[in-house]
Amino acid sequence: MFRLLLIALLALPLQAAEITVSAAASLSDAMTEVAHVYEAKSGDKVVLNFGASSILATQIVNGAPVDVFLSADDAQMNRVATAIRVPLLSNKLAIVGAPLPKARRIAIANPEGVPAGVYAKQWLVHRGLWASLAPKIIPAENVRAALAAVLNGNADTAIVYATDSRVGQVIEDSPSISYPAAVLRDAKNAAAARRFLDFLQSRDAATIFRKYGFIVK
Repeated sequence: MFRLLLIALLALPLQAAEITVSAAASLSDAMTEVAHVYEAKSGDKVVLNFGASSILATQIVNGAPVDVFLSADDAQMNRVATAIRVPLLSNKLAIVGAPLPKARRIAIANPEGVPAGVYAKQWLVHRGLWASLAPKIIPAENVRAALAAVLNGNADTAIVYATDSRVGQVIEDSPSISYPAAVLRDAKNAAAARRFLDFLQSRDAATIFRKYGFIVK
């Protein structure tokens, strides 16, 4: 009888885990597809929260229940306590809309903390353009909002990630852009979070990330 009961228990499917993932806004399309594929393979449920990495990091520091964090730079990842951290992806900047010299309004993510804006400012400073263009800068909440400003006619030009707009002019001398991924130290579903982090480094996930233009490390 005990043996039959044990066999019956082993035949039951494992209870699906729920993994809460906060990811940079620029990862929205790629991570939505990655999560869909992972859910189909694992049976786990992935709850996605997208936004500027600086805002997501602040949410985590203030106690938001997050298992996995994908940041668009190392600075924001450094703000949170991690159990496992890996370098996952890279990217480049791109100019969308009118050429910079002709633009009256230039949208970038907030350069005071949002990674896309920080990278854009670094590049403009490196090229000696920041001082002259700073009065034209329109700071946006995140990189997708900067792109939307051009698409909606609220800005002439935007500096975004190359992955945000395939029609943009890629900036080949972009700053070094890093997307680390981590299981957080206070993850409620640590085992499931580790499985998901492993999947993010898999060949299947890499194929999806490359499909959306990311550089896989």
